[in-house]
Amino acid sequence: MDHPHSIKHALKDGEAYAGLIVGKDGAPDYHLILLPGEIDDVTWSAARNWAASAGGELPNRRELSLLHANLKEMFSRVWYWSAEQSEVRSQLVWGQNFSSGIQTMYGRQFHGRARAVRRILCECATA
Repeated sequence: MDHPHSIKHALKDGEAYAGLIVGKDGAPDYHLILLPGEIDDVTWSAARNWAASAGGELPNRRELSLLHANLKEMFSRVWYWSAEQSEVRSQLVWGQNFSSGIQTMYGRQFHGRARAVRRILCECATA
């Protein structure tokens, strides 16, 4: 079984281990890694492009919840973009407030902050 201590050896400079995301609907479990740096005052599209250029992706809503629970001190007390669009209105995207912990939707053209993450699949994911 993957252990967080063994995952720490896979961290690159400036990265932080956020925790384990348990698979859902048959998806494998994975470890979430927060990449260094952030960007401010960007639209959702620009945030996605920045995350890709940093070697990662925007976190989804579950990942943002884990980041809020485990690494809140590494975030400013404002809201951050997620990778998830609204299922009802595609022009809206979910975000996470790192002051209150609330998740809410924002318009794609709104300007906000972003952090990037990467994922490491668990070797124990098949059971």
